[in-house]
Order: sequence, then structure tokens, then C-alpha cells
Amino acid sequence: MKSKFSIREATTADIPTIHRLAEAIWEPTYRSILSRQQIDCMFQVIYTHEALKRQMEENQTFIILYDGAQPIGFAAYSLKEPDGPVYKLNKIYLLPARQGEGLGKQLLDAVEERVEKAGARYLDLNVNKYNKAKAFYERCGYQVHLEEDIPIGPYWMNDYVMRKQLT
Repeated sequence: MKSKFSIREATTADIPTIHRLAEAIWEPTYRSILSRQQIDCMFQVIYTHEALKRQMEENQTFIILYDGAQPIGFAAYSLKEPDGPVYKLNKIYLLPARQGEGLGKQLLDAVEERVEKAGARYLDLNVNKYNKAKAFYERCGYQVHLEEDIPIGPYWMNDYVMRKQLT
């Protein structure tokens, strides 16, 4: 039996689902890059129910990828420059067991289609300088636009800002 994948926009009612996915994804994604303390700190800043609600209220649009009725990944995006055609992919995550199946590309394509329809000419994203996902983004047409170090609590996020020009 073939799985049926679907993507739908999340609402505040989906915050517990996004939180559970983040719990299952974050630690395996970052354990080889960041300390346990930094992972915990960043998770508390970004993925508590209150933090997710605030992000939605600040106009981050979340989408969830489902395999049948099972949520397996999520992404969030927002307008980056109020007067410009640049959107930001704030986050994109897939359960580790489902990586390598082309589903991350499906989720990324869904974001790109949505922001293009909204008038975006560019989509930016941040990726940790040591995250293996950088190669995935490069295969999808993203290029390093600049480097930035962002304070988060007592830690720093050492990122590349990658950009893709949309058609």
C-alpha cells in the first residue's frame, strides 16, 4: 500500500503537533554540532508552546507534512523585508527516519511555491555552518549569501544565510 503525502497550513491548534515533531527532530539533528546545553536552551527559546504561538502571531506561516494521518515534518516561513520581495524560510525539519526519501524537497518545494505566489523573488534561509543540510540546500539551488552570528541566550548561532532566486 502506497503512502499518501499531504501538506497543510498549521493553526494554533497544531502547536502540540509541531512541538512533538521538534522534540523528536532537534536533538538528533544538532547533537554532533551543538552542546546538549545549547540544544536545550535554543529549544526553550524556539519550540515551547508559547514561543510557537508567538511566532504564528508574528506572521510566521507553518506548514505540516503528513504521511497519511501521521505528521512527519514541518516548515515555517515569513516575509523578511516589508518593502521587498524577500521571504525567509525560518525552519524546515523532517523526522530523521524519513530523511533521504525526497520528502524534505517536497516540503521545501511547497514553501517555495507559496512564497512565489505571495510575490517573493528570493527565499533566504539560515543554516548552521556545520549542518550537513547545507549540501541539501545547495542541491536545491541555494547559495551562500552571507555569514552571520546570532546570539541566543548565552550561546551563538554560527550560520550561513543562503538565498535562492525564485522564477
